[in-house]
Amino acid sequence: MTKNKQTTFYNIGISYQKADAPMRGKFSLSRENQITLLNELKQNGFDGVFVLSTCNRTEISGFAKHPYQLIELLCKFSEGTVEEFAKIATVHKGKEAIAHLFRIGTGLESQILGDYEIVGQLRQSFKMAKEVGTVNAYLERLLNSVMQASKRVKNETRLSSGTTSVSYAAVQYIIDNVPEYNNKNILVFGLGKMGKHTCKNLAEYTQNKSVCLINRTEDKVTEFVKEHKAIRKSTIENLSEEIAKANVLIVSTGAEIPTVTKKHISVDKEILILDLSMPQNVAKNVLDLPNVSLVDIDELSKITDETLAVRQQQIPLAETIIETLKEEFIDWVHQRSFTPAITALKQSLTTIQKDEINFQKKKLENFNEEQAEIITSRLIQKITTQFVKHLKDEKTSVAESIEVMQKVFQA
Repeated sequence: MTKNKQTTFYNIGISYQKADAPMRGKFSLSRENQITLLNELKQNGFDGVFVLSTCNRTEISGFAKHPYQLIELLCKFSEGTVEEFAKIATVHKGKEAIAHLFRIGTGLESQILGDYEIVGQLRQSFKMAKEVGTVNAYLERLLNSVMQASKRVKNETRLSSGTTSVSYAAVQYIIDNVPEYNNKNILVFGLGKMGKHTCKNLAEYTQNKSVCLINRTEDKVTEFVKEHKAIRKSTIENLSEEIAKANVLIVSTGAEIPTVTKKHISVDKEILILDLSMPQNVAKNVLDLPNVSLVDIDELSKITDETLAVRQQQIPLAETIIETLKEEFIDWVHQRSFTPAITALKQSLTTIQKDEINFQKKKLENFNEEQAEIITSRLIQKITTQFVKHLKDEKTSVAESIEVMQKVFQA
């Protein structure tokens, strides 16, 4: 479904700004469901669409006749309903949708301001859409522009100064709330990107030598502990046993259903559980146990420090960079809409030029063909430049102007 079929560029979705962690979990899309959704869009003729699903947001960006087409598919492949979506949704259209993607890609919309983990997630989402075949030239140019903005904001501002991410916030929470945290037994369950970052942050910001790591795929743990020898590995079969030893449990598994439930924890066990997963991978019924404390990703994201104060001051500078690259992209889109007409106009004027030069060659003695070609070529360039300026003017109706050009010059 392309723009010439009267479609508009939309961004629809939910995020931490209006939806809490359980509701975001309902709208979360597994990798398999993202691929299936994109394939269905492709089969229905949609062109220029990609899906982004992270712990903080699930969004679809792309061309459609109406945003409901995208909303319907999001609800079809997630656990959320259209009614729930309507209460917590954001729907951006045209330039607003473009601006939204620029803000996401530069960390301005991250739950922790300046968190650049989203950049890698955007790249992966775009790569997936490209592999399925739902990427067009518009989307490719847009994502490239967003990545340029992201790079510039990271290099030219202090928006990402310091170390602040959900995995860092988890470690900071332990430091702030667990007495003698360096002597406590810490169990990390799950070795995705979040789990790896958590282990690295534990090593960097604490002196704790009692960290145990479990992952459903044991080979990944074996490889990881080779590089991080201070971490002890265990197996999924020993999960309950390791939880019994732990004072702190950090869950960063990527399952669709809870991986830690009430049955894993002894009734009299005193334990702090940090759930970094989305959807949440710790069952709520663990709170039925009297000595269990459960902290989810939303609670961790409230951790603020001087780093965030510095980042707040960098927002205007980041927005200036975004504005520059966003306007360049919009200018490209605008110019792309009338480039074929300008090319046709130039060809029409060149035909007139050649005919007139040939006529004058026959009519005039000592006719300087070379000089005439230079002068007329400059005139053609000036005429087409004036038309480009006219078409770029916001007050211009591009469609009407192109129609006039075609009638006058048969372009």
